[in-house]
Amino acid sequence: MNKLLEKTLFSIWSKDFTLAQIIVFIALSVIFFLTYQVITKYLFPTLDKNNKSQIDKRRSLGKLLIPLLVIGFVLLVVYDLKLDYTFEITQRITPAFSLILKALFFLQFMRLLDWVINNLVIERYFGTADNQINIKKLSHARRLVHYTFYALVVIYFLSNYGLDFQIHKFKLEGGGGKQLMLSNVFMAMLIFFIARLLIWIFIEIVLRNIYINKKIELGSQYAINQLVKYVIYIFAFAGSLDALGLNMTLLLGGAAALLVGVGLGLQSTFNDFISGIVLLFERSVSVGDVLEFDNTVGTVKKIGLRSSIVETRGNISIVVPNHLLVNEKVQNWTHFSDKVRFTVDVGVAYGSDTTLVKKLLTLAVDRNPYVLDYPAPSVRFESFGESSLDFRLYFFSRNYMVIEDIKSDIRLEIDRLFRKNKVNIPFPQRDVNLYKK
Repeated sequence: MNKLLEKTLFSIWSKDFTLAQIIVFIALSVIFFLTYQVITKYLFPTLDKNNKSQIDKRRSLGKLLIPLLVIGFVLLVVYDLKLDYTFEITQRITPAFSLILKALFFLQFMRLLDWVINNLVIERYFGTADNQINIKKLSHARRLVHYTFYALVVIYFLSNYGLDFQIHKFKLEGGGGKQLMLSNVFMAMLIFFIARLLIWIFIEIVLRNIYINKKIELGSQYAINQLVKYVIYIFAFAGSLDALGLNMTLLLGGAAALLVGVGLGLQSTFNDFISGIVLLFERSVSVGDVLEFDNTVGTVKKIGLRSSIVETRGNISIVVPNHLLVNEKVQNWTHFSDKVRFTVDVGVAYGSDTTLVKKLLTLAVDRNPYVLDYPAPSVRFESFGESSLDFRLYFFSRNYMVIEDIKSDIRLEIDRLFRKNKVNIPFPQRDVNLYKK
């Protein structure tokens, strides 16, 4: 039987082909044909034929998958028929035919894997989104996947095809040295891209579902997201330095000695840094809160490790050091509730009908669309003033940033109703008595 399989059937260019090789070639051809049929029959139909974007996906998938199968088939045939010839490009570069096919196969496989992750995994979460925020998130995730696979391809070629070269050589105290290779640089970049991708997966897929199910507030979401970023970035930074050949022990020892001196001159910066961590954990101030400090009212847009961004009513962004939000007195209008009570003061002339005044004040505030019905507005007779009967109107609203405009509208309505009902708002009066000596 062995003699029969090893029998030479024919020769081409002085190359003998045995029966066993031909049988294996036929078997590989059948497997290739069946694989192609299975993929086109069971995978392609999962994409909607009536949707133009899905048709484009079918075509792009075919352009990636079919060449991959062809290259794999040719590579196996080369091994089976022993056609692994060597090409002499230069005296130093003499790649084998199988080596070139392996490079093409790996490159095409990375492209296919990139397509699958982007179109069949990431789009499941953001592909159907029509708002600008989710479109940006989708685009950001796709770029991260692209960069990750590009870095993997470059590292593979540098490591397996003799393309790696030395960039710098470090001299060590005990003698010898350590080389910084081009592949080390791309490895550090790969670690950074993987870290960014992990952050995206944790925040946009894992934590996003938890936020929705647990109905976690926006400020808490932001705090958790920031902590996840900081932790992953710290590990990525350490891994990148290690990939570049830097001794982390020596680096940390030198950094500790350096920070002792630097810390004395940067006490305020470290104070802000610690305050930023306190804000993220304690959440006394969260993103979206409306704060009042130093006669300024604004909405917290971002909480960083050193400073926070507060947007004022005038649409101006203020960079606030974190220690001011932790150590100073700050009024948080929306810490426990999104309803805030405001007041409008008014005085009427002595002799006015106080029951009518209370009715008119209530009517004026009820007509404003930005005033909440619950808790209901109320009127309080505050005091007998020097020149007027002093009333205070209380009402609740969620429109904090334009509250001064709301108060102005209420005052205009009060003035109109008072004029209509002949209720006078007095001006301060003084009696001056002159005595002649």
